[in-house]
Amino acid sequence: MTTQTHLPPTALDQTGQTGQTGSPEGTTTYPPTRWALAGLLAGVAGIGTMVTSSMVNAVYDPDLQGNAEKISERLSDLVPQMLAFHTFTMVSAVLMIVFAAGLYRRLKATAARDSVLPLVAFSGVLVTSVMLIVGSGLDTEFIFAAGDTDTVVPESATFYNHWIGTVPWCWGLLGLSGICLFGLARAGGLPKWLGLVGLIGGGLTLLLGISPLQYMAGMTGPIGLVVIALGFLAGDKAFRGRA
Repeated sequence: MTTQTHLPPTALDQTGQTGQTGSPEGTTTYPPTRWALAGLLAGVAGIGTMVTSSMVNAVYDPDLQGNAEKISERLSDLVPQMLAFHTFTMVSAVLMIVFAAGLYRRLKATAARDSVLPLVAFSGVLVTSVMLIVGSGLDTEFIFAAGDTDTVVPESATFYNHWIGTVPWCWGLLGLSGICLFGLARAGGLPKWLGLVGLIGGGLTLLLGISPLQYMAGMTGPIGLVVIALGFLAGDKAFRGRA
């Protein structure tokens, strides 16, 4: 009596799914990759967030430090920069949610059945998106009242400048998502080079996020997101589709 053991191929052994509803039998179709494009654009917009946030620097001007009235007055000249900051931040946050959902689906396809890595990776991206939304949450209250002491007291305007100079920079948990990619790559669920990029970039971002200077994760997080998203778009051959 002979016992045969059937081991189904992993998702990386296939170039796509076949015989889906609405497709001719045997026609190869691919999961859409628009989620990775969303991640790429989220990373680019995230870089825009960091740049425009840095441009709203009244509270960090050595000539104005300690003078709330002068800081508030200076903010009234920086309304275009603050509007650009808000736009970049919200665009990045929205696109990041799409990327998080697609990343979860992609990792789940090749992860072990009981692996927590896809969910942890999803959570890291999602929470980073929430941090961006929180970081821009005071914009409506302050941007159009900048310099108007009858509406906003100078001390509150000074606090607002500190807020957008730190909170939207807290990208540390995105680094946790990168480390998850390394875990999946070790198990054969991702290209090894993509896992290595996730480990290096994600590890650095996570360490910065854990440190007291956690806002510095905003310097590495958006760049890492761009690189990872490009990796899924161009280098994830087993799952690279046309959509």
